[in-house]
Amino acid sequence: MAEALALARQGMAWAHPNPRVGAVIVKSGRKVGEGFHAYDRRDHAEIAALRQAGEKARGATLYVTLEPCSHTGRTGPCAQAVIAAGIRHVYAAMKDPNPAVAGSGLALLRRAGIGVTLGAHEAEARALNEDFAKWIRTGRPFVTLKTALTLDGQIAARRGSATRITGEASHEAVQQLRHAADALLTGIGTVLADDPRLTDRTGQRRRRPLLRAVLDSRLRIPLRSKLVKSADADLVVFTTQRRDTPKARALLDAGVEIVPVPRRRGRLDLKSVLAELGRRQILNLLVEAGAELNGAALDAGIVDKMILFYAPKVLGTAGVPMARIPPRGFSKSPALANLSVRRCGSDFVVEGYFHDVYRNHGTRRND
Repeated sequence: MAEALALARQGMAWAHPNPRVGAVIVKSGRKVGEGFHAYDRRDHAEIAALRQAGEKARGATLYVTLEPCSHTGRTGPCAQAVIAAGIRHVYAAMKDPNPAVAGSGLALLRRAGIGVTLGAHEAEARALNEDFAKWIRTGRPFVTLKTALTLDGQIAARRGSATRITGEASHEAVQQLRHAADALLTGIGTVLADDPRLTDRTGQRRRRPLLRAVLDSRLRIPLRSKLVKSADADLVVFTTQRRDTPKARALLDAGVEIVPVPRRRGRLDLKSVLAELGRRQILNLLVEAGAELNGAALDAGIVDKMILFYAPKVLGTAGVPMARIPPRGFSKSPALANLSVRRCGSDFVVEGYFHDVYRNHGTRRND
């Protein structure tokens, strides 16, 4: 199963909008087939492994990171293909969170007389597809808020300034987070202070470009900013302004997409932004922003996961805090769960979750 999970990770940025899945077929103690899912290749991981195994699949054992599907979409049901191939036993790491499957694939295998064992390496498998689980149930992306900060919780030396806080290892780790994401979200304050590109600079291939999204209620984004100058159908600005204003027309001419959204409590409605991104099949949204948007996201309760890169430095009270949250927001804020801490070069990283996406009972179906 560990090898199947490693295969599934090869589908990072390739399986979208489907889950990342890996499969290994073993017979008489030897591997006879393996595969992982890449959306453009159509075949699910099980089918790729079965094709590689051929006749050797009969009487063999299949290890797969996600329950074989039982419905017909772009491909036929994998559970039926497993049955037809003569697989003797299936080890599945987890049930499919897709309501269209949700245990029916495993039930189909059992009715056919195939042995089924569920739950090996389940926690790793769930973490691998936490974004898919959220999106398939709610239609909204899984939101990760990432930030770099000092030991005393500061993200910049002063408001409106760019401050490099963490080391090279952390910067490389952030690039990997970007590669795994479908979209990045930032606020206009970060654009004006840092003039970022917000690109995936890993050099690794991806199925579709990383979508760069900016919250900019008054359309203050400069036409000569790096974001606008590099726009190529991959930059969307959420705003309260109409698309027929002079600034909006200039941005449209530069290749920027303008999406008006309503206000909520004096700010752009973040839930409307998430709904729009979900309609675009954005499963994994990475928030890289300043104190205002970080605070708004936390206050709105849209953050599923936080990743905090701490540098062994202290800025003091003159610095900018990680998030600006009203007092009422702190009192009602849930504590992070499933915490983990690890070293990253000279820094350390804290990860934790606000929401358990597997307990969210949505009804959205995948096609």
